[in-house]
Amino acid sequence: MVEILGYLSALIIGVSLGLIGGGGSILTVPVLVYLMGISPIMATAYSLFIVGASSLVGGARYALKGLVDFKMAFLFGVPSIAAVYLTRRYLVPAIPDEVLHIGSFIMSKGMLLMVLFAVLMIVASLSMIRKKKEPKAETKKRAAWVTPLVVLAEGLVVGTLTGLVGAGGGFLIIPALVLFAGLEMKMAIGTSLVIISTKSLIGFLGDVSNYSIDWSFLAVFTSLAVVGIFLGSYLATKIDGDKLKVAFGWFVLIMGILILVKEFI
Repeated sequence: MVEILGYLSALIIGVSLGLIGGGGSILTVPVLVYLMGISPIMATAYSLFIVGASSLVGGARYALKGLVDFKMAFLFGVPSIAAVYLTRRYLVPAIPDEVLHIGSFIMSKGMLLMVLFAVLMIVASLSMIRKKKEPKAETKKRAAWVTPLVVLAEGLVVGTLTGLVGAGGGFLIIPALVLFAGLEMKMAIGTSLVIISTKSLIGFLGDVSNYSIDWSFLAVFTSLAVVGIFLGSYLATKIDGDKLKVAFGWFVLIMGILILVKEFI
């Protein structure tokens, strides 16, 4: 029954991606760990493939509509791709199994990744809950002269975080593309999906040589997420995405807090 619930969650993850353009990937690791019984280290690896493949489908849909800035995707994506690959290939395997030991408290490698993921979930949820304001004129004007080094630095940070926790990082990429690159929101979402798909799938390659991959499980779980994307895209024409995004944000916030409670208590 729990396993069935896990596969249904894969569908829900895809629906969220298709309906509100993001958010669903933040649930992939908790679903894999707590419902499918996969270790946190393998869950972050599998999440990269699932998020990457799902985002690839979404990104292709935006590209066909002309809503992808490939120049910015390259500028932001190259350092992000390099960071996520190096993080998965070298940094994650280098983290010791016992990270911290104080008295009777022991923080394992898996616990560290789940705590970091929970914190990221809480930050992501707050970005979904609060109302977005239109960028002020000064912000748009500033975007014209901001050096590409800022975008490159943002790509490195997002790539490292993606490599550590296996989340797409769209809630970090989209604001960066809007504020620093001056892209419109729909263009930023499409460009973000292309960046996420590329860096996640290439980052996953860093895991292939380190771990034994269950390809059949990945194929089934990812296929359900992709089906969910198409279902979510259809529902987007029927449901107010902004209201749903806020409700989903509260759900992610509660999930993040529960993960912290579970890991520490």
